[in-house]
Amino acid sequence: MAGGQAEEILIKNAQILEVSSSLESIVLVDLIIKDHFIANIFKGKERRNRYEQITPQAKIIDASNLLLAAGFIDMHVHLREPGFEAKETIASGTKAAARGGFTTIAAMPNTRPVIDSVEMVSWIQKRAQEVGVVRVLPIPAMTIGSAGEEVGDFAAYLAAGVVGVTDDGRGVEKKSVMESIFKKAQECGLIIMQHSEMHQLSAGGVVNQGKAAERFKLPVQGNEAEYKMVERDADLAEKYGVHLHIQHISTKESVEIVRQYKKRGVKISAEVTPHHLTLTDADIVSDDANYKMNPPLRTEEDRQALIVGLLDGTIDCIATDHAPHTALEKSQGLLKSPFGIIGLESAFPLLYTELVLKQKVLSLSMLLHKMSTQVAETFSLSQLGRISLGAPADLVLINLDREFTFDKSQLSSLSSNTPYLGSYFFGKIMMTIANGGIVWERRDSDVNNFIA
Repeated sequence: MAGGQAEEILIKNAQILEVSSSLESIVLVDLIIKDHFIANIFKGKERRNRYEQITPQAKIIDASNLLLAAGFIDMHVHLREPGFEAKETIASGTKAAARGGFTTIAAMPNTRPVIDSVEMVSWIQKRAQEVGVVRVLPIPAMTIGSAGEEVGDFAAYLAAGVVGVTDDGRGVEKKSVMESIFKKAQECGLIIMQHSEMHQLSAGGVVNQGKAAERFKLPVQGNEAEYKMVERDADLAEKYGVHLHIQHISTKESVEIVRQYKKRGVKISAEVTPHHLTLTDADIVSDDANYKMNPPLRTEEDRQALIVGLLDGTIDCIATDHAPHTALEKSQGLLKSPFGIIGLESAFPLLYTELVLKQKVLSLSMLLHKMSTQVAETFSLSQLGRISLGAPADLVLINLDREFTFDKSQLSSLSSNTPYLGSYFFGKIMMTIANGGIVWERRDSDVNNFIA
C-alpha cells in the first residue's frame, strides 16, 4: 500500500476493551508506534506519558475518550478496477476503507479483465502499492474468466502470496468443476471462497419470496438456491480436507449446515454482511434498487438465525461485500438495476448502533472481534487484527459516543448506492493508522482528510 508514511507516534490516554469471564472492561493505555510496528504498550499504572520512550520528532496523539481497536479487516470488497472505474477505483476504494476503519481489504476478481492470472494478481498488488492507502489482498478467480469451466493456476496464485480464490458473483454450478477446484486447493492450501448460488434454482430472481416480490411483481430467489450449494460444497470440503469459506451467508438453512459440518470437524467458515444482519425483505417498501443485493434480503427468521450463528461461532466474521455502482445504474428499479450496495464507510457505526446499542444482541467486544481478530485467524493473516507488541501498527480510533448523520458527505467511495443514507449512527471513526502511518484523520471540519 502507498498509505501514509511510517511515523513514530505516541497515542496517549486511549481506551482499549478487555474481556475477562465474559465481562468487558475499559483499560487506559499509552501506545508507541515505531517503524511500522507497535513498539510499546503501557497500561494502567505503567502509563506515565512515556515521552522518554520517543524522539522529539514523534507525533503525539491525545486519544482521550476514544476507543483504540485493531484495524478492521474486510475479506469481501469490490474495488472495480480495472474496467469499471466510474464505480470505484483502488484509490477511492481504499480511501473508503480507511474512512471506515479498515486497514486490510480483499479485492474480488469480477473486474474487466477478470483477475484470473498471476499477471493480473501482480497488477493489482502493484497498483495498490502505488495508489492505495490500506493493505489490498487480491483474491483471484477460481475459474478462467469466472466462467465456471477451466480451473485457474492455483500454484502460481499461492507463489504470488494469494490466500484464497473465488468466482464471487457466480457460484460454480458444475460439481465436476468444483471437485477439480477442491483437488487443486488441496495441493496448495488455498481457501475456497464460494458465492453459494445455484443459478438453476435462483433463475433470475432479484428478491426473496415475500411481500416485496408480490407488491412489485418480481421474480424471486428462494433460500434453496443458496443452501443447496452450501451443502454440496461442505460435502466436498469434508472429502478433501480443504478450507471452504461461505461468502455472504444469508439463510437459516445455510447457517445450520455450516454449524453441523463444523461439529464434524470440517474446515468450513462463513461471513455475514452488515445488511443481512440489520435488514429484511420487509424493509423493501418501494421500488428502490438500493435494497437489491445478492443474496437478497431474507426474512426476520433468517436474520435472527444469522445473529445466533454469529454469537455461537458458526459464522466466523463480518464482511461488507462493498459493491459500488453508479447512480444511473441504480436508478432502474429492483428488476433491472445491478445487485449490490456499498458498505465500507457504514459497517462499524451501523452494526454498533443497531446490534450493540439498540437491539443489544451483540457486545462491543464481539463486534470488534468479528471485524478484526477473528477475520485474521480465519484467513491465517499472521499478526493482523490484534493490538500486541511487535504487531503491524494497523489501528483505529473511534468515538463511540458521537452521533452523526450518515449522508453523502461521509463517503469517500465514488458511489453512494446504500439504503442507509440519512440514518443516524453512533461510533464515528476518528483516525485510521495503517502499517504504522496515519492514513485517515477526521477533523472538526468533518471533510475528507487523507494523509498522502
